Amino acid sequence: MAEMKRVVHASEGEKHSFDWGSITWLHSGAFSGSEELTVGEVVIRAGCSNPMHIHANCEEALYLLEGELEHTCGDEPDYRLKPGSAIVVPRGVRHNARCISDRDARMIVAYSSPAREMQGE
Repeated sequence: MAEMKRVVHASEGEKHSFDWGSITWLHSGAFSGSEELTVGEVVIRAGCSNPMHIHANCEEALYLLEGELEHTCGDEPDYRLKPGSAIVVPRGVRHNARCISDRDARMIVAYSSPAREMQGE
């Protein structure tokens, strides 16, 4: 196994862009050699949402830094998140987030697996 890259600056992360925003991976098994988790920064553009999806192999924790989100989590009522809010999505629960502010929503996400799986709908 390769040696883990312990410190990663956001500018060095593995960035993926989408029509709704971006994900920058900071730690994962494939990117940094993490053995137990995945961490990244997600940006959802104002008025946009990421696709409805599930993570069959891990929990997800999200901590909102900027903007506001409406977060759907399974059959529960939608959650409204403001900066400083955190939410945990259990393994296998269908979810997504929509930016409801006039500024982009920026958040830190963490997954309880070094190889986060995503299954879209």
